[in-house]
Amino acid sequence: MSSILLSGPAVEPVALDDAKAFLKVETADDDDAIAALIAGARVHIEAQTRRALITQSWRIVRDTWPDDGRVLVLPVPLRQLSAVRVYRLDGSTQSIDPAGFIVEAGRAPAALSYANGVPPAPGRVAAGIELDIVAGYGDDVGDVPADLRQAIRLMVAHWYENRGLIAQGSQVNLLPASAAALVAPYRVLSL
Repeated sequence: MSSILLSGPAVEPVALDDAKAFLKVETADDDDAIAALIAGARVHIEAQTRRALITQSWRIVRDTWPDDGRVLVLPVPLRQLSAVRVYRLDGSTQSIDPAGFIVEAGRAPAALSYANGVPPAPGRVAAGIELDIVAGYGDDVGDVPADLRQAIRLMVAHWYENRGLIAQGSQVNLLPASAAALVAPYRVLSL
């Protein structure tokens, strides 16, 4: 199973002005660098937690339907199953109505089950099933949990002040301990 980002977030979970205030930066000289650090911190936290912070569209690609009938879906929180396609042997697609699936969005990972028996089997061996989903806490900065936004601020400050990787013994510390503690409760185990 692979996940492909179709459309990323329209905004970052921490605004540039918010990050600059946290950093106590008053000029616009480093705006591009700070904006890049915010985006990098978001991507890092999303990878660590397997969550989408701001609403995003993803495509989940599978070879076959699972034997137990439940497709586990990441990233979370799952907001919507928007499309389901099965590829036929000739390469054409058969659309399946997303309303025919039971969506367990409150889980991490989320789960989808076909409500009407067994969904049509794909005709091709690899990447025969596509599920398009919408995931994320919401469209606005305020929809993202405050502790994850604070973790982004802490990471941006750490990266801004150090401007490179910091080695501690034989380890490189990308995530400050304070940010790691804020992120830890949101981690989703591997599928």
